[in-house]
Amino acid sequence: MNPVILRGLAPIADRYDGLILDVWGVLHDGERPYPGVRETLARLKSTGKRIVLLSNAPMRTPPVRARLAGFGIGPELYDDVLTSGEEVWLNLRDRTDPFYAGLGRRCLWIGPQRHATVVTDLDLTLVETVEDADFLLNTGPDDLDEAASAFQPLLRAAAARGLPMICANADLHVMQGDTVIQCAGVLAKRYEEHGGAVRWHGKPFASVYHGCFRLLGEIVPTRILAIGDNIDTDIAGARGVGIDCALVAGGIHADQLSLDTGGLPNPKALAALCLGKAVPTWVLPHLLW
Repeated sequence: MNPVILRGLAPIADRYDGLILDVWGVLHDGERPYPGVRETLARLKSTGKRIVLLSNAPMRTPPVRARLAGFGIGPELYDDVLTSGEEVWLNLRDRTDPFYAGLGRRCLWIGPQRHATVVTDLDLTLVETVEDADFLLNTGPDDLDEAASAFQPLLRAAAARGLPMICANADLHVMQGDTVIQCAGVLAKRYEEHGGAVRWHGKPFASVYHGCFRLLGEIVPTRILAIGDNIDTDIAGARGVGIDCALVAGGIHADQLSLDTGGLPNPKALAALCLGKAVPTWVLPHLLW
């Protein structure tokens, strides 16, 4: 079935009581909020919708909330936030999941200081070498433009030792303004290519969606809409847990979709993007009412 292309949410808003919204690529581009986002969130809240923001950010929720506030997107415009980093942190703290229960405490963290909340206030010993580590925690390249190839020797050595990797961000790439940057998912894919075992967190994996369902309360899945800009994470994840979803055309796939002046995709380009992949229920230019 082909997705329905809309100019905004107004025609379908009455179908849904809860929304799961991607952050980077839907609310902002890494540098500024998209036009109309604040107004659309306010309109949704005024009609009684519950809104959970779901981000593949490899950090805990407080810095994500703070960054959103800096963009003028305050807590009055949404109900809760869940990040892939928060899910990782909770698992490392609680260790009720069998995978986490079997991990040691010596962690080789691959990631920049801006992701440090994912390793703070935990019973972990951070080590600097593969030989000293029980597992790898991957939150992404140290610098926005750092190539994944720089990590190849480390990844090969860790795979040879059979160290498990936690990937705290399933994204391969995101937009930073007009620039595509690499994320933790690229390193995790390389690790799997070397034979390493990876525990993935974030979209499209079901566990973060079930976390969102808990935050949304008693809303039935048929009354929940997920909105995101990445067909491989946001759309595939929503389809995987059986909920409707809308693809934002002006995000990571904008160049592929041959957008017109109104931000709507060329239908043939949209069909090509969806070929062999999860198909969105709806397509929007941006998060607009």
